[in-house]
Amino acid sequence: MATMSGGISMPRKKNPLMMNIDKNFVPASIDEGDEYFPNGIFVFNITKMLKFINENTSDIECGTISVEKYRRELSNINESYLDSVDLTSPVILAEICPGMYNLIDGHHRIEKAYRMGLESIPAYKLKARQHIQFLTSIETYRSYVEYWNSKIADGHKPF
Repeated sequence: MATMSGGISMPRKKNPLMMNIDKNFVPASIDEGDEYFPNGIFVFNITKMLKFINENTSDIECGTISVEKYRRELSNINESYLDSVDLTSPVILAEICPGMYNLIDGHHRIEKAYRMGLESIPAYKLKARQHIQFLTSIETYRSYVEYWNSKIADGHKPF
């Protein structure tokens, strides 16, 4: 409650970026052969996410991103796989907190682009409400919603 002059309490308006826990949330299963990506405690089913992107391309933001910004020194780059990587296939970024995106698919593409001296690479940018359905457990879903809401409560502003 916010207190106005005169001591009148008014309910605070809820921030529209805040998320509510969906009691009916069903995590994305990881079926045999599915690719998944752990981003800290958040594990995403990449195979199901790619299917969603392909079926909803008009609703997904696609553009280019800076290779330098998203490249990290990775010790687990499979060098023999690197040559076969298709740089025309967009990488996937997921909005982890308002306006902040993490690379969750395409580390080899970023590395290959870096080694080739490319400045940018195509990318899909999924908003939180688009990618949350691909979390693989109820626990990580709840943790994600709590994390997201804590960032908003702390005053994090979208970029």
